[in-house]
Amino acid sequence: MTAALDPRLHAHRPDLADRRLEGRVEAARFVEGQPAHVAMPVADLRRRPSADAPLETQALYGERVRVFEDTMEGWSWGQLERDGYVGWIPTVTLVAGEPPEPTHRVSVRRTLVFPGPDIKRPPMHDLPLGARLRVRGEASDHNATYGLIDPFGAVVMQHMKPAGAFETDFAGVAEGFLGVAYLWGGKSALGIDCSGLVQVSLDACGLSAPRDTDLQIALGEGVETDAPLRRGDLVFWRGHVGIMLDGARLLHANAHHMMTAIEPLAEAVSRMEARGVSVLAIRRLPEFASA
Repeated sequence: MTAALDPRLHAHRPDLADRRLEGRVEAARFVEGQPAHVAMPVADLRRRPSADAPLETQALYGERVRVFEDTMEGWSWGQLERDGYVGWIPTVTLVAGEPPEPTHRVSVRRTLVFPGPDIKRPPMHDLPLGARLRVRGEASDHNATYGLIDPFGAVVMQHMKPAGAFETDFAGVAEGFLGVAYLWGGKSALGIDCSGLVQVSLDACGLSAPRDTDLQIALGEGVETDAPLRRGDLVFWRGHVGIMLDGARLLHANAHHMMTAIEPLAEAVSRMEARGVSVLAIRRLPEFASA
């Protein structure tokens, strides 16, 4: 019964499952998920409750999580509400309950959170692109204007946009990660992978995308492999995806360069074909078809 439901996107194990799946999967018991949210800049979601388990994906500050189990060893098994991904997340990175309704989101690759409206004070931590936060007021010094965020801290206003204001060029957002180290499962300027780059960049434009390449390949509309390519077209190989910057250049987070890099599409195709891997599909998102 459980084989029909992707375990990446449905919270079920032989011993425990999301109560919403009762009647669709077999499990020893079903539980109601409890709301929580990420209170750290980035929280790792792992395959097993262990720090050395493979990194599946990451959740960003302010992201909602439905928690089904907490262990005595400091791990929570839950599901990210933004993309539905299921896995183990350190309990210390979570706060129980719904987050405050966000008023803003971080719109730059990385910003700093100061203890107060003063850039000379040592930052407490940073926040990644896409982090959602609630600004409860503003304050200024002679250097900048800051948003005072919940529960505390100050972020310069020019590094944020209103929660409902989005970018219009997701390829341009992705270019902002040029040179960022490749990290399997990563979704921030501290490390990012190919599908994470696509997901984060589309999120900045107000568009939801699945986490993994085999799911993202269903996005948009198909393009013939011999057709002229455009900015924003997605090129898929088995287990890999890149973003076209124009008709010839590909931007992708990849393990060949071990970073987000730009190269001629022809070079990437040749290198992959030498390994026996051909282009699977090219997809065009209607929202950016005229870009």
